[in-house]
Amino acid sequence: MATASAAPSSARRPLKRRASAFLFRHRGAQLTFTLGPTLSWMVVIYLFSLAVLLVSSFWTLNPLTAQVEHTWSLRNYQTILHGSVYWRVTFRTVVLAAAVTFTDVLLAFPLAYYAARMASPRIRNALLFAVVMPLWANYLVKVFAWKTMLGGDGPVDAFFGVFGWHPGLSSSILSLWIVLSYIWLPYVILPILAAFERVPDSYLEASGDLGARSGRTFRKIVLPLVMPGVVAATIFSFSLTLGDYLAAPLVSKTLVLGNMIDQLAGGTANNKPLAAAISMIPLAIMGIYLLIARAMHAFEAL
Repeated sequence: MATASAAPSSARRPLKRRASAFLFRHRGAQLTFTLGPTLSWMVVIYLFSLAVLLVSSFWTLNPLTAQVEHTWSLRNYQTILHGSVYWRVTFRTVVLAAAVTFTDVLLAFPLAYYAARMASPRIRNALLFAVVMPLWANYLVKVFAWKTMLGGDGPVDAFFGVFGWHPGLSSSILSLWIVLSYIWLPYVILPILAAFERVPDSYLEASGDLGARSGRTFRKIVLPLVMPGVVAATIFSFSLTLGDYLAAPLVSKTLVLGNMIDQLAGGTANNKPLAAAISMIPLAIMGIYLLIARAMHAFEAL
């Protein structure tokens, strides 16, 4: 019995050795088994979806039957080019995304610098916990919480009411700016924090030994080294704001690209080809943004 049970085990070991030797000799097979499932999933789910979106943007909607006609046409893109409302909404969305990104970087930069270069390990862990903790809450819960705070009878209005001013933020674009800046702030803090942690202490010591003051060291040594991390952080806040469509109708009456696409695709208009064509706008903007970020070596900081 012992000989019979040992035979299959001894037969499996040469098979494992042969498979290991085959993979060692063939690098292509290693990459196939390692990256094949992930790349297949990305191609099927992500790239194929984008291809379908692009193709459907060239279809048209029959105004009489309200049915999608699978005929190639540039009518949707002509509608966008000649429609001023699409340009206004695009400009408003890009400005909002830039404002949210600038605000988050302005808030995240000193916090990340303090946590990475000045705080003790105990305080640093407490700050990291405070930064990550909001990510555990549901997106809609955070939006509704801010809707309550920014409402006409909320604590924000009550606070300014003490000074005799009622800003009325509940239906303005300022409320959307505040909410999105809060929601995406952790995604900006973490990459900048990682960028500060990668700055070698020897560079700072060498700068001090050469007589540079702390301000000059920060401008000439620290800032250029962390700038790719800052640009990488802006990718998250800018892209997420550009594509957001849930917060705007809940906390503001402002129309942004995400809401327009949602209304055209699933609202009373039910014009999915035009919605697909408008979806190309944020994709094109992000494509240009990623090219700029790549030129600034932002991908190396991710």
